[in-house]
Amino acid sequence: MEKNTFYITTPIYYPNDKLHIGHAFSTVMADSMCRYKRMRGYETYFLTGTDEHGQKIERAAKAVGKAPKQHVDDIAVGIKHLWKELMISNNDFIRTTEERHKKVVQKIFTHIYEQGDIYKSEYEGLYCTPCESFFAERQIGEGRVCPDCQRPVELVKEESYFFKMSRYQERLLKHIEDNPEFIQPISRRNEMINFIKSGLDDLCISRTTFSWGIPVPNNEKHVIYVWFDALTNYISALGYGTDNDDLYQKYWPADVHLMAKDIVRFHAVIWPTILMAAGLPLPKQIFGHGWLLLDTGKMSKSKGNVVDPLLLIEKYGVNSIRYFLLREIPAGADGYYSEEALVQRINMDLANDYGNLVSRTVAMVEKYFDAIVPAPICVGNYDNELLELAKTLPDEVANFMDKLDFSSALGAIWRLVGRANKYIDETMPWALAKDPEAKDRLGTVLYNLIESIRIVTVMITPVMPTLPGQIWKQLGINPTENENWTATSWGGTKPGQKVSKTQALFPRIDWKDMSNEMPKNSLPVSNEGSEVKVEISPLLTEEITIDDFAKLDLRVAEVITCEKVEKADKLLKLEVRIGEETRTIVAGVAKFYKPEEMVGKKVIVIANLKPVKLRGITSQGMILAASNGDDLELLSVTKDQLIGCRVK
Repeated sequence: MEKNTFYITTPIYYPNDKLHIGHAFSTVMADSMCRYKRMRGYETYFLTGTDEHGQKIERAAKAVGKAPKQHVDDIAVGIKHLWKELMISNNDFIRTTEERHKKVVQKIFTHIYEQGDIYKSEYEGLYCTPCESFFAERQIGEGRVCPDCQRPVELVKEESYFFKMSRYQERLLKHIEDNPEFIQPISRRNEMINFIKSGLDDLCISRTTFSWGIPVPNNEKHVIYVWFDALTNYISALGYGTDNDDLYQKYWPADVHLMAKDIVRFHAVIWPTILMAAGLPLPKQIFGHGWLLLDTGKMSKSKGNVVDPLLLIEKYGVNSIRYFLLREIPAGADGYYSEEALVQRINMDLANDYGNLVSRTVAMVEKYFDAIVPAPICVGNYDNELLELAKTLPDEVANFMDKLDFSSALGAIWRLVGRANKYIDETMPWALAKDPEAKDRLGTVLYNLIESIRIVTVMITPVMPTLPGQIWKQLGINPTENENWTATSWGGTKPGQKVSKTQALFPRIDWKDMSNEMPKNSLPVSNEGSEVKVEISPLLTEEITIDDFAKLDLRVAEVITCEKVEKADKLLKLEVRIGEETRTIVAGVAKFYKPEEMVGKKVIVIANLKPVKLRGITSQGMILAASNGDDLELLSVTKDQLIGCRVK
């Protein structure tokens, strides 16, 4: 019988600079997943913490004039404070400098050494200190920079212990092939398969040129490689190898190791082979989400583009920040952050759609029924569509949540929000209120609206944990009856409840509307946000040089998903794959192509076009097409192997 437990982990953080909003994404995502699983009746365990060993930390401490332990103590306090402000409900916070962790790391090292899978030799090769990664010559290319962070690598030569990782290459490949869900999303799975098939080298797992780390048992001039050390936290926190291993017995193997895509390799290659060598079960899934990017690229202190989540929480509130992070970043793909985009989400989704729905519904119950929720006793037009959506939606949302696809889950929930707002326009309660004979019909309409709000609120509880309390107070609902996912069933609102309108949940923010600004290098956009088509015109007479053309990064991309943009007849929202990267592109081609016709097409995109907002969606590129009046055809290729290739 399958255990009714759920164990999720996030990376244990130790950046050299302050945690930024991108770092917070993993932990908010894991927290929301854990809250959802609790609502489904699972016994959950959520682990986070700090990775506190390694050469880069020793150097960072020296740079600020502190001992390494004092330096990491100060940083850990800040991270714990951020998690508290973000409403992170972790069960444990492990630090790799804790004695409970050190003992388990040394125990596993000794076990693998004694069975012959660790040997001593000399390492001479290339090492990236910021990434704490070893690389072979074939991996760094002519630029001699780290393939992950693009910073210079160092030539290292020292006596080291090596783990026979190569011995487990075929076994790991077979496990990945036999368990399709082991690495997700599919783009990460394919990337890891290709990496492993290129050949696994034995892994250098000790260092002698610095001392800030866990000593190798019986040879303390060596310290254990930071990734061998850090990854072990997932079981050391559960008490593995100790007299009190109840948590390990209950929760291991982990259901999900959740992380950003840049550290998937360590979790999908190094960690499973260590577990295989130690004779331990592998985690059920490794999920690598995308990055939250700025227009200038990935956030980093060196670029001076770090966004402080604490300031955003203070300015906009924790519910808004959590909602934005999970709504804005598609499952497995990158997403873009700007404060304008954040404000637009707050104004459109939270203030206009959800907040306004709650406000005017409660106001009408107060006005027409003396603040008492009426009974639904008079079925009429438009009821069935609203009720059918409300009754079927929870299963759809749960399916998305189980796949860690929070963006799609929230998008689905907001379909019910939109349908409820439309229901008000269709039924016109203000008109029903003028007809004494329509009292029962008016009561039914308002009951249906209250009940729809209740169901929406239950479904968004994992993402916005402090919001339900505010809603239940307004709706006169007993919170304890709406804590579980079963409360998404229709009929939970009880006639006779007393509503009480309070201040606006999400006041609109006065911010310059950035969504209509057009970058100079993009196609013109009409008021609907669709591309403006032109008639065939004479060839341009102004000549350009080959250097001008080279500024355009034209790529072959495959359309993975496609859907219509709400309230925009001409726009399609596409997720496209360019090599191993996934992007969102909005294109004004809905008049010529159905969404299902787009999936699988291999189109040409301008990949280095500045992102632009169209109907609240950040479009990260442009699809090329030829058009003439009412005729339009996308430029495309046919060969799969060209995906990601540059068009010259």
